[in-house]
Amino acid sequence: MGNLDGRTAIVTGAGRGIGRAIALKLAAEGAVVVVNDLDPGPASETVLAVKTAGGEAVACAGSITEDGFAEHVVSTAVDTFGGLDIIVNNAGHTWDGVIQKTTDEQWDAIVDVHLKAPFRILRAAQPYFRSHPAEYHRKVVNVTSVVGLSGNAGQVNYSSAKAGVVGLTRTLAKEWGRYAVNVNAVAFGLIRTRLTEAAASAGGAGIEVAGREIKVGMSDEYLTAAERSIPLGRAGSPEEAAGAVYLMCTPEADYITGQVVVCGGGFTG
Repeated sequence: MGNLDGRTAIVTGAGRGIGRAIALKLAAEGAVVVVNDLDPGPASETVLAVKTAGGEAVACAGSITEDGFAEHVVSTAVDTFGGLDIIVNNAGHTWDGVIQKTTDEQWDAIVDVHLKAPFRILRAAQPYFRSHPAEYHRKVVNVTSVVGLSGNAGQVNYSSAKAGVVGLTRTLAKEWGRYAVNVNAVAFGLIRTRLTEAAASAGGAGIEVAGREIKVGMSDEYLTAAERSIPLGRAGSPEEAAGAVYLMCTPEADYITGQVVVCGGGFTG
C-alpha cells in the first residue's frame, strides 16, 4: 500500500535527473505515471525503470512547448489510466546570459518552457478537474527555483520565468480550491544534475534542445564555492529533490495550497 494508490500523475521532463527521480518516487508510492520527456529514449527508459520496480507508467514524449501538446499529455493520462490526479510541471533547461547579451529568441525559449508550457498544461487540465470531482484532493506541483525568489546575475530569462511560476501557482491555488485541487510550488536550490555537474570549464559541455546546442554546467571551482554557501554544506541529490515534490502530493498536504517550499539545504538565495 502506498500513499498515492489509485492516483494518476503527469511528470514533465521525467526522462532524466530530477524528473526521473520524481516519476520513480510517485510510482513507488502507488501512482501510475505519464512520463514526458523531449526525447523518446529517456522517456522509455524511465517507464522501464518504473515497471521493473513493479509500478505502471506510459511514455508521452515530445516538447511541452509545441502547440497542442498540453491537450495531448492530459488526454494521454485520462485515456490510458482513466483519470488525472497529480501534475508535476518539472521540465526545463537554462540558456544563460546577462541582459545586454540575451536575445529575444533566448528570452522566449526559456519563458516558453518554464512558464507558458505549465500554464498551457494546467489550462488543458481544468475542464477535467471541473467536471470530474474526486473524493480526495488532487495535487499540482510547479517546479520553480531559488533564483525565481531572489534573482541571479546572468539568468534574467530563467529568473523571470521562475518568478512567474510563483504567480501562476498562487493564482491557481485561489481559483482551484473549489475543485479540491492543491496547487503548490517547490523551489530548488543547487541540485546535482547534468545541468550543474557538466564540466563547463573543460570545453563547454552542452545539451541539444530544439536543434540548438546550449552550454550548461558549472566549473569545479564554482560548484565548490556554491556548496560552501549552503548551510547543509552540499548540493542536493535528485532523489532529495523528488522527496520535496512528493511531500506536496501526499494526503498529509491536503490543507497546504498556494505555498512555495524551498528545497535548498537551507540556501534561499
